[in-house]
Amino acid sequence: MKKRFANPLKNISEQFEKMINGRLWLKVMLALVLGVLAGILLGPDLGLVSAAAVKTITSWLALPGQIFLAAIQMIVVPLVVASIVLGLAANNNPAAMKKNGLIAITFILLSTAIAAAIGIFLALNIQPGHFVDASSLVESGIAEGANIVAKGFPAASELPSKVSGLIPKNPLASMATGEMLQVILFSAVLGAALISIPAQQSKPLFDLFSALQEVSLRIVSWAMLLAPLAVFGLIAQLVANLGIEVLAGIAIYVFTVILGLLIVACMYFAVAKVTSGQPLKVFFINVRELLLLAFSTSSSAAVMPISLNVVEEKLKVKPEISRFLIPLGATINMTGTAMYQGVATVFLAQIFNVDLSLFNYVFIVTMAVAASIGSPATPGAGIIILSMVLEGVGIPAAGIAIILGVDRILDMCRTSVNVLGDVAACTTVQYFSPQEVAVEKYIEQS
Repeated sequence: MKKRFANPLKNISEQFEKMINGRLWLKVMLALVLGVLAGILLGPDLGLVSAAAVKTITSWLALPGQIFLAAIQMIVVPLVVASIVLGLAANNNPAAMKKNGLIAITFILLSTAIAAAIGIFLALNIQPGHFVDASSLVESGIAEGANIVAKGFPAASELPSKVSGLIPKNPLASMATGEMLQVILFSAVLGAALISIPAQQSKPLFDLFSALQEVSLRIVSWAMLLAPLAVFGLIAQLVANLGIEVLAGIAIYVFTVILGLLIVACMYFAVAKVTSGQPLKVFFINVRELLLLAFSTSSSAAVMPISLNVVEEKLKVKPEISRFLIPLGATINMTGTAMYQGVATVFLAQIFNVDLSLFNYVFIVTMAVAASIGSPATPGAGIIILSMVLEGVGIPAAGIAIILGVDRILDMCRTSVNVLGDVAACTTVQYFSPQEVAVEKYIEQS
């Protein structure tokens, strides 16, 4: 059977090459600083501009950000479908996939749930939301018309219907309404079915999905050109409407997320030290460039070719494991995203005074895991998936505007953790793999 995923991996890297060389991350960080300064000049603290004029000016400044989010949201569904189908296609050995699949899924789900729990724990103890005044948000119109009624975890009698509801009766309708879990399940079934039939018959569809992925990533790269303007306008609007006091709360929120990501990263390094068979210093040197590149691009998909090279050449992971887990992990292994969603959900609940019960926290962890699995490997999509988690516990999705201005920086950080998780997943699966293939033999074959 011919390799079906080599060209898409190469094309992904090429599509984002200009973005990497252009130092987009540096432009975004500069835009963030300028946006804060512009917001202070326009804000109520200095009183240089009237409130009516500020509202008009900031609404126009935020237009690139609204266009940016709309463009990303527009392409999420086709990108998820193509990524999952091609991720399954990356494995050319169905027998190996069956043997290693259970280990990989267990590792991914367990680590993602732990990461979401870490995020909730940190947010509950640091309480970053208590530094932001909810009344100011209502007056500014950010939370206008929002329903602040917490929903409970589904009753036991409702769970069977919830589970059966995950199966999309009409996949196209699920795609049209943005029901990501149903889209993911349909894509996984479609991908599994395609790799189970002869390659000659499945090749036209795989070529179609490959083209769909390339087109989706091209649209994302176009949208990313607006990222600096989007961040500038959104953060300027936020600071100008709420005043400089909001910066304290946002800064503590950013600190909480980064602290959680560092804890998750340390967890992955501890796992890799055991499963990779390399000293921690050597392992860090091997993955350092990969993590920096992931930080720069904010895209797990963009660094997939580099990830494959690192795990196969430097960490000596068997190709049948790496070529299955790296593409698939870029779609479903989003531990950093899950941790971020745990912090963001509790942060917004604290702002809007939404009381969360134990069942709500269980629901947040469950949805964070499910939503992270549905997050496409593209910049900015995690903030969109977060709205599903917020809706599930009755937190106003409009509150996302509060954290959107700093999301780009956090997206860069959590992408590095996500990619590190993909690497750790590969070393873990090889460590526990039932296949008895000596590493020395693989090295000789390489």
